[in-house]
Amino acid sequence: MIPPTEEFKQACAEFGIEFDQGEKEHLYAFLDILYEANQTTNLTAIKDEKEAWMRHIFDALTLLPVLTEIEPVEGEPLKVCDVGSGGGVPAFPLAIVRPDAQFTLVEATGRKAELLNSFAEKLGLKNITIENGRAEQLGAFKTGKFRDVFDIVTARALGRIAVAAELCVPLAREGGLIALIKGQKAEEELEEAKQALHMLHTTHTGTLDTPTGKIVVLEKSRRTPKIYPRRDGEPKRSPLGVGKKA
Repeated sequence: MIPPTEEFKQACAEFGIEFDQGEKEHLYAFLDILYEANQTTNLTAIKDEKEAWMRHIFDALTLLPVLTEIEPVEGEPLKVCDVGSGGGVPAFPLAIVRPDAQFTLVEATGRKAELLNSFAEKLGLKNITIENGRAEQLGAFKTGKFRDVFDIVTARALGRIAVAAELCVPLAREGGLIALIKGQKAEEELEEAKQALHMLHTTHTGTLDTPTGKIVVLEKSRRTPKIYPRRDGEPKRSPLGVGKKA
């Protein structure tokens, strides 16, 4: 991998992102490990190393303002869950620059979960835990070990907002936030997801425009109804509240 690009440095400066000693090197090491693993397992489609600094590292770090919007439970670290972690973005870059927060990465594919565990070990990140499982099961009423647990739940490339919300909202505590990294169709997806958000007792609190996309922020206003999330795969097959599939 190439070291941090000038485009990356400038974007961080303009966005107000500052680094402590050694953090850029740690981010470089993460990219190096990611792309080495990508030679045998499909973790990222971004091949250009310069582009990786913007599309992976900077894109992840644009979530930092959201992480400051909520106070953790008194006496506990900020608890962040990343759903559908894949190659570890945005969770790994965030964990590197926020060592005070605790990150749980949910990944359903066993091979990818194994690689994420190896990434954390190689990078010496003690604030990362990998959970090999499905969000539908982990957020299920009564049986889900992560239901109503996290201060913030993040997701990137997890599907349209109606789908991502059903998978992420049950994992957040009451008053917790869900931060979805989206593209230019964010407003269209929000309009489509209005009914789903209402059914999930969740409100859209704002959308943050960034140089690499849009961050849609949702707030879990009260407890998620017991029936959500639905069974494995159903949120994706039949998005909640969308057209005839509701």
